Amino acid sequence: MIKVSEQAKLKLSNLMQEEGFNADQHYVRVGVKSGGCSGLSYDLNFDQSQQDNDKIFEDNGIKLIVSKSSFLYLVGTTLEYSGGLNGKGFVFNNPNAQRTCGCGESFSL
Repeated sequence: MIKVSEQAKLKLSNLMQEEGFNADQHYVRVGVKSGGCSGLSYDLNFDQSQQDNDKIFEDNGIKLIVSKSSFLYLVGTTLEYSGGLNGKGFVFNNPNAQRTCGCGESFSL
């Protein structure tokens, strides 16, 4: 399961609308890919459909899709949004990450 904070929900809903997606019908695809200074990096996109190997979750009014290959890396993660002058944007609070880079965009297990 992946959680979505209230701030992340508001930002995702706004971004989806700006890009022609509907938060009630479409999905936020959350994934993990190789790369980044710690070995793995997070991937966040909007999607209109699911694939056969996807798991679907809904939290705080946001529909999330996670591929089976990314799921084990992301179990228990909370997606947050930090704005303001020193804000980083979307932040993944991942309890599975043993090490993260300074920017918070990559991690290792």
